[in-house]
Amino acid sequence: MFTIKSASALSTIAIIASLASGASAQTELGIEERVVVGNRFPVPRRQIATSISVIDAQQIRDYGNFTLTDILRQTAAVGASSNGGVGSLSTLRIRGEQGFRTLTVFDGMRLSDPSGTQVATPIEHLLASEVGRIEVLRGPQGLSYGADAGGVINVSSAPLTEGFGGSIDAQAGARGTRQTSTQLSYGGERIDFSLAAADFTTEGFNSRLSDIALRDDDGYDNTTIHARLGVALNEALSLELVHRDTSSDSQYDGCYNSNFSQVNDCLSIYDFNGSRAALNYEGNGVSQSLAFATTETERDNKSEGLSAFVSLGKLERWEYQLGLTELTGFDLIAGVDLEREVNASDERDNSGVYAELLSDFSEQWFVTLGLRQDDNEDFGNFTSYRASSAYFINLGDRTLKLKGAIGRGFRAPSLYEVGYNAGPFAMPPAAGLILNAEQSRGFEFGFEYSTERYQFEMVAFQQDVEDAIDFDLSGFSGYLQLPGRNRSKGVELLAKAQINESLNATANLTVNKTKRANGLQRLRRPEQMLNLGLSYASPSQRLKLNAFYRYTRDAIDQEGSLLIKLDNFGVLDLNASFTLREGIEFYARVENAVDESYREVSDYRSTQRGAFAGVRLSL
Repeated sequence: MFTIKSASALSTIAIIASLASGASAQTELGIEERVVVGNRFPVPRRQIATSISVIDAQQIRDYGNFTLTDILRQTAAVGASSNGGVGSLSTLRIRGEQGFRTLTVFDGMRLSDPSGTQVATPIEHLLASEVGRIEVLRGPQGLSYGADAGGVINVSSAPLTEGFGGSIDAQAGARGTRQTSTQLSYGGERIDFSLAAADFTTEGFNSRLSDIALRDDDGYDNTTIHARLGVALNEALSLELVHRDTSSDSQYDGCYNSNFSQVNDCLSIYDFNGSRAALNYEGNGVSQSLAFATTETERDNKSEGLSAFVSLGKLERWEYQLGLTELTGFDLIAGVDLEREVNASDERDNSGVYAELLSDFSEQWFVTLGLRQDDNEDFGNFTSYRASSAYFINLGDRTLKLKGAIGRGFRAPSLYEVGYNAGPFAMPPAAGLILNAEQSRGFEFGFEYSTERYQFEMVAFQQDVEDAIDFDLSGFSGYLQLPGRNRSKGVELLAKAQINESLNATANLTVNKTKRANGLQRLRRPEQMLNLGLSYASPSQRLKLNAFYRYTRDAIDQEGSLLIKLDNFGVLDLNASFTLREGIEFYARVENAVDESYREVSDYRSTQRGAFAGVRLSL
């Protein structure tokens, strides 16, 4: 029968650790029971009707990429575009939706940045070396996460080991790139902690095509510390503390100096620090969690060494969650959240209350029904919902799961969007335009089929956003809200095959048709994305070889009022590692091995071929 596992930090991390150590052969697709955070409480995966991709610690290591962006762009339905190399402005789009509709949570703490144009996660500053597990929820994900969460990326620290553990990793390579990272952890009966620290630097390359005068390299530096502490106060009560600090500098081209002339000597400074404290209780079929989180972001954009634009953002959030697992026929997840968003001198409060019922009357048929009510200080009340169902069929040595979900949400215009239209830089038709909340609807249906060695998933989806808000790229007047509907619909195909004891293959194909309210294709949304992976591990597990290929086609961009078709492209990454003896591992990697020249954004080059090598020392 269905039971919600403990919401406490200790129990959740113990479950994740056991899965990561015992299920490394599983890729982003698996139909057997697996713990995921689809409802912000651990739930067996076989009962989840929404679409989920899971990337564990070994897979992250197999990919070998420096950033979370480059790992996530290889998962189903996730598209990415970057204005250059590592550290450049990047956007992740799940099923073609805007990047700011994707919520990123790290060890329970939201990484959203209200200092920007929208409340979004600056995904380009997340390094992969500090991450132990990634869960991507691809379907309508409102309710417990918030009505504006069109997709969720849930990130966890490296799984704990019993007693003390740790590693030191150093690598270097093309374009003057160097990274040193370390992870320390301790898992005890009463206390556990993890600490991850990374220092990354690269000289980069001249990323902007229009920079034909200076032709300077655009470098990037990032120093990040992420710490988590768990304390079991007694058998039922536990405390979890999380702190994160990131400081980075990004060089780029195309900013403006004090004379309003465009120059290429530009620097973006990003500083983030955040803390979260959670008190968790579990006992007698009741799980409760009370948490408070605060994050602060400061940005300073410099032009020719002088500060040109400074932005400050702050997010404060209270959360209370309740789980009841001994009710007749169903389990209940409910909660309340209070959030204050601050952008410079502007601020806004939003309160939400939600409840979700998860069926407990069958081991084959699972139903989830949820409702959420938000009260936004500036835009009033809004009701959102989510309903999903999964039917699990056991066919002996094969399994089949049928699934479907539908949901509704909204997004209030950001403080920056509202302020810009009311400010001195806005021009008609945006100047003085009163923006309304966007409203979104989405549904999906599909199936998962699994045998002992093969797994396959198919999902069809459609998502609509009414009264979408976007910046006027033609006249640069400000933020416009055009009547009508932005639509994204398509199909996701995922497959995994265990060819033999040493060889595994993965593939995912996303066909995504998008259109704006005016009928034109949405910008920077490829209509087809294909990812292929082939992994080899020697019988002794000492030698590992990986090849990953991604192919993207049929995307467009815009320069002024002109639409531009971006070239189709394919990128091949190769990765090899060898364990000399226990605790000492050497590895090498070639990114873009065929040296493909391509653009994800019209005026920006992408990374060319580069080789990297490193050593990892583990306790």
